[in-house]
Amino acid sequence: GEMAALDETDWRLVELLRADGRMAFRALADALGITEPAARARVRAIEASGCMKVVAVADAAASGFDLLLAVGVEVDGRPAVEVAEALAAIPEVFSVSIVVGTYDIELLIVARDHEHVAELVTATLVRVPGVRRIQAGLAVDVLKNQPDWVPFDE
Repeated sequence: GEMAALDETDWRLVELLRADGRMAFRALADALGITEPAARARVRAIEASGCMKVVAVADAAASGFDLLLAVGVEVDGRPAVEVAEALAAIPEVFSVSIVVGTYDIELLIVARDHEHVAELVTATLVRVPGVRRIQAGLAVDVLKNQPDWVPFDE
């Protein structure tokens, strides 16, 4: 696909931006031995290809959300995609996946404390039309949460 079109300089550029997503085009150019306009053009081309985007990632714990829940959702009487879209609108929900297996939808949710968890599980989630049953698991130790994951690490 598109990723095959990236050359060695592009890959180095991606690595630099993974280390510092706010790196100036001038600094990128200097590090890569290319001109500033070339660095800018390469970043825009890589972003346009869909291989990379530069984004800010919030730190949930630093924002007061100390708890992470994985939630399985069983759907009934409504298409799973509609239920998933409604669940995605809940601010504490940061990941929604339609899945095959025991549940129809899997969520990742952040919460401030146990009272907030109780509110989310017993009031907010179950009130979404089409939610038949939920199974929530509280993360006690997060071994990997890598928002900068890319499929082309060497």
